[in-house]
Amino acid sequence: MERRTLMMSGAAAALATLGTSQRQWFTAGSPDTSHLTPMAPRAAQARPGSLPAAPKEQPQLVKEALAALDSHGRMVRHHDRVAIVDFSAPSSKPRLQILDVASGKTTEFLVAHGSGSDPRHTGFLQRFSNEPNSNASSKGAFVTANYYVGKHGRSQRLLGLDPTNNNALDRAIVLHGAWYANADMIPAHGKLGRSQGCFAVGERELARVFDLMGEGRMIYAARV
Repeated sequence: MERRTLMMSGAAAALATLGTSQRQWFTAGSPDTSHLTPMAPRAAQARPGSLPAAPKEQPQLVKEALAALDSHGRMVRHHDRVAIVDFSAPSSKPRLQILDVASGKTTEFLVAHGSGSDPRHTGFLQRFSNEPNSNASSKGAFVTANYYVGKHGRSQRLLGLDPTNNNALDRAIVLHGAWYANADMIPAHGKLGRSQGCFAVGERELARVFDLMGEGRMIYAARV
């Protein structure tokens, strides 16, 4: 079977996992991304007379995120950067990392989880959910969509690409700024506040996150 046939069948399988609203989004409104392929990291060049340095072992969550980026392929327009949210860490830690795929460099941010994922407000995510009205965070791969202005100001819609988060658009799971995700919450309370399942970052960090992510990049959220 030719490579193009394989890619098309993979894209069809990915579309089948999406919620109704998200399938309509991709089939009706998304740009043609058939010419895009995942970026491969550059191979390290050895100096004359020396052996190439052994590559550093990637953390498990980074491996999962890059595998998801490759798996979802054409559903993600840009493959140069990916956001990875490590929900194993408490909300007091900068657990949102935006990874430059080619260089391996990361930029870190605080991010809140949903109240339904942490009912006792411990600062740790206890569970994921994809259910409407659960107010919980969902796991899996998301792709950043368009911006809009809502009750949290400028925000960005997200489309869930996996069966574990394919209700994201219908649930209004978005990326937005919030006062309860500002860094000054840590010395005052030892943790961030909670969202309704959205990826809430500090108000003063939101513009930077938007600049790095833009539209058509992947966010991968999980717990290892």
